[in-house]
Order: sequence, then C-alpha cells, then structure tokens
Amino acid sequence: MFQLATTFAALGDATRFAIVERLLIEGELSAGSLREGTGISAPAVSRHLKVLRKAGVIDQRIDKQRRLYAARP
Repeated sequence: MFQLATTFAALGDATRFAIVERLLIEGELSAGSLREGTGISAPAVSRHLKVLRKAGVIDQRIDKQRRLYAARP
C-alpha cells in the first residue's frame, strides 16, 4: 500500500503529472526537452524527475552525456 501512496503523491503535483502525460504521448525524452516551453528551471525539472523516479513512475536511461526519461505505464 505504501507504493500506491507514493505513486499518487508523485502524480498529485500538476507539473509532475504533466511530465508523465507528455512522456506517455511523446515517448522517451531528455530533461532538456521536457523543460522546453514550460518556463520551469532546470533544477526544478530535475527535482520533479527525481520524485517520479523514486515513485517508480518513470525510468531513466543514460545515453553518453544525456539522461533520457520514459514513463512506466
């Protein structure tokens, strides 16, 4: 039950929900791509991605210098 509460808490924030929704629609994206057009700072996006990763909602893959994120449906 703890995992479910963590998942809902992570998705309860509108910004994090929008990130997951975008990943579901567009597929794997870099943090920079997720930030484009949002007006959110890079550190803020990183914090949101960290919460989503810890909750098990998204996966991170490292490709050379980039980190790519994908939703875990």
